[in-house]
Amino acid sequence: MTLAGRIAWDDMVLPFQLDRADIRGRVARVDSVLDTILGQHAYPDPVAALIAEATLLTALIGQTVRPGWRLSLQVRGGGAIRLIATDYFAAETEGEPARMRAYAAFDPDQLRADTEAGMAPFAMMGEGIFGILIDQGTGAAPYQGITPLAGESLSHCAETYFAQSEQLPTRFALAMGEAQVPGEAVKWRGGGVMLQHMPKASPFARQEASGPDGLLAAEDMLDGGDAENWNRAVILLETVEDTELIGPHVGAEDLLLRLFHEEVPRVYSAQPVQFGCTCGPEKVVESLAEYPPETIAELVTEDGKVTADCQFCGAHYEFAPEELGRRD
Repeated sequence: MTLAGRIAWDDMVLPFQLDRADIRGRVARVDSVLDTILGQHAYPDPVAALIAEATLLTALIGQTVRPGWRLSLQVRGGGAIRLIATDYFAAETEGEPARMRAYAAFDPDQLRADTEAGMAPFAMMGEGIFGILIDQGTGAAPYQGITPLAGESLSHCAETYFAQSEQLPTRFALAMGEAQVPGEAVKWRGGGVMLQHMPKASPFARQEASGPDGLLAAEDMLDGGDAENWNRAVILLETVEDTELIGPHVGAEDLLLRLFHEEVPRVYSAQPVQFGCTCGPEKVVESLAEYPPETIAELVTEDGKVTADCQFCGAHYEFAPEELGRRD
């Protein structure tokens, strides 16, 4: 597709609420963030597609964590694509951008065979788990929730996660892909909307789950007026077009008015996001601080150095062996 260049609402998450329906949500654009993440690695198309989807999900989910916290999304599978990992580092100060990063691990040979067989990217994960971890910082125990991979996409997995682990009806609409301005390089763009029913003190739940693989789904937790409001909002969300999510012509607030004007949308302050990695030489030294000299010696290369590469950003570090390891 041909799209304009950088637009005013690139790389931000806009929280909103639908007052009539008692539903909250977020709109996200992660254009430069996504292009930076994928531009650092020559991932095959199926892997890039899953990283793009996971990055969007992480931006939409991560916006709610408190300043200084980290939200990590990890998808582990037994197929050709073994791992999709993303991090959202909430801003320390209001107005500052949150930082995001992501990477993947996969079996190239199995991935090639699955691609030739026409398998969808999500199917290449095989059986596995979808997990969210929230790191609240020093002195606090991290929160972790895990559900099985279910449905036909990472978005379905996230919806199942919130239903099963948090009892929160949730729905996503995402779009991502490569776009090109004439005369410029191809770049990735991603946009999405997340809806979530406001939590109830005692959520209604059916005895039998109706979601994928016998897990809970949104309709299992709502009844009466809440169910009507949720179904109406979801139907409206399903009218969104990919060009509205990633194109240059419809801003975030205009999109909300187009989709939900009868639901009385109310927006809050937007959260800017940018690519950011927390790696550094001090982190490598710290991670190897407990290893004895003989273990460090096994890591030394032919030129007498110990090297380390960041899986997220590709940064390369070199150390003299005496700089690393346990100091007895």
